[in-house]
Amino acid sequence: MSGPMSGPAGVELAEVRDFLAKHAPFDGLPPQALDRIARACTIRYARRGSVVVDVGVHGEGMYVVRSGAVDVVDEAGGLIERVGTGGAFGMTSLLEHKPTRYRSTATEDTLLLLMPAELFHELSREHPGFATFYAASHHARLSRAIENLQKASSGSTVLGTRLRDLVRREPVTIGGEATIAAAASQMAEAGVSCILVVDGQDLLGIVTDRDLRTRVLAAGRDPGDPVSSVMTAPAATLPAGALALEALLEMVGRDIHHLPVIDDDGTTVGLVTTTDLIRLENSNPVYLAADIGGQTTIAGVVEQAHRIPDVLAMLVDRDVTAGDICRVVTALGDGVRRRVLTLVEAELGGAPAPYSWVVLGSVAREEEALSADQDHALVLGEEGHDEWFARLAERVTEVLEECGWPRCPGDVMATNPHWRLTVEGWRGQFMSWSREPDPDAVLHVAVFHDMRHLGGTPALTDAVRRAAADNVSPRLLGHLGSQALRMRPPLGFFRGFVLEREGEHRETLDIKRGIAAVVQLARVHALRAGSSALTTRARLVAAQQAGLLGEGTATDLRDALELMSYRRLRHQVEQVRAGDKPDNHLAPAELTDRQRRHLKDAFHIVQSAQQQLSSRLGPGFD
Repeated sequence: MSGPMSGPAGVELAEVRDFLAKHAPFDGLPPQALDRIARACTIRYARRGSVVVDVGVHGEGMYVVRSGAVDVVDEAGGLIERVGTGGAFGMTSLLEHKPTRYRSTATEDTLLLLMPAELFHELSREHPGFATFYAASHHARLSRAIENLQKASSGSTVLGTRLRDLVRREPVTIGGEATIAAAASQMAEAGVSCILVVDGQDLLGIVTDRDLRTRVLAAGRDPGDPVSSVMTAPAATLPAGALALEALLEMVGRDIHHLPVIDDDGTTVGLVTTTDLIRLENSNPVYLAADIGGQTTIAGVVEQAHRIPDVLAMLVDRDVTAGDICRVVTALGDGVRRRVLTLVEAELGGAPAPYSWVVLGSVAREEEALSADQDHALVLGEEGHDEWFARLAERVTEVLEECGWPRCPGDVMATNPHWRLTVEGWRGQFMSWSREPDPDAVLHVAVFHDMRHLGGTPALTDAVRRAAADNVSPRLLGHLGSQALRMRPPLGFFRGFVLEREGEHRETLDIKRGIAAVVQLARVHALRAGSSALTTRARLVAAQQAGLLGEGTATDLRDALELMSYRRLRHQVEQVRAGDKPDNHLAPAELTDRQRRHLKDAFHIVQSAQQQLSSRLGPGFD
């Protein structure tokens, strides 16, 4: 690249100012600021193929493309963004106060405006809109990268990466009584873009660079005020064992760039940022999650939702565990469902009262496969607005159907007025089911005890879940146990498969019967243990810790669930590739001898666990 030319002057200065005024975020700056930028910028020329900024270099400033184009690629050569006229690059290094991790190369003869780093930081402090525009560049890159991603990555780094493995340093913390100025000084000294506000070991909240700009500088706050007065509280967190994909979905959904990571004992072990996620390999699920979160139209969300089966196929091909595959599919589905809910609510003009949209069944347990239908409900903050919430439920259900989730055949959806209740209404419903556990009540309890918050006001979901836990009578447990015993895996007395005898699924076995049996066994034991765990694996652990299941039985059931779930996922992927609708019916003739043997072993493990439960329940329940 050629060296710097003289700074713009006279007519050229006016041309630079007019050029900037046509492009965001400069179009939101006052004329005095544009004049200041035009005077401070230097003009640089980059020949086609020349490297403007290389990996590991501290940026001189931010480059704005006046004409031409520049490709920004990561350390592995993956294309992150193509920057055209009016676009900018080089700000990542300025925002992070670190050497850049990207290489920026001119793809054609290019004319650049170089804004000095000092001016960039001054404008960021003085104009919150300018700062926010570039602080969001990480999210923009994530959502655009998939459009140009051509090569499939060869491993499963992103999916196998737990948040604890992404934490690179202990978090920088400060007490809530400290001043805003002290927090800013500590952040600058540590070279970090956020600080955690704590009280001993308890996390109170978080303060970021963006908070300092928008809540302090822009708002004219006194730097001597306590830092707790400008923190975000409570801070969004995730457990250390969560996947990187889950962190990305949380950040995109909340429009945040920092996420504290919490250990099993509640200790904050560190932070994960969008930058940490970008460092990972370009894995399709990560970029699909960002694309989903960035959609502004329902049609766009529907289009992205139809890419989920391709992601599942990729994960199966990589031999990712069934447990992790289902978590990823559920997480992507949650991204779609949340975005649909947000867009439909905006379409209807905003909710007239607080509410919580909850998901049920396999989605609530984070065990979603391609054959899942819609199971959801509403918790209403108050009565009197059913017409609006009925429209919300119908529209969301209609869009989710377009996305690929069929309506529930049993009508367990928010479109059914029976499943649009206040907290008190839900409490009364669970009390009724507990007192009179007829067959329908037992079925409903099995569905609605698997309830997870998706959107709206979380406290409403929490209240309903507490009501459900408070209304589990011994009689209800007995009926749920009886139901678990009736859910027989498709294995005969002499360890032969029980196959469908007629219809379109003739000569196949329904593997969901085996999976559902494990799910119900885990649910019953978790309720007996008083556990609030949602996932089947966590429920089995809770039952083991409570002494209701032996360690060997709990481990065997987890292994059986993994094997059956993986076999179902691989079957569904093969169906999708063949252009068929995915289902749960496997043809034993299409399995190898080893696969058939393993499947029989899994079914036998389930039968043995059912026999153990039967002996605990006593006569009359089998």
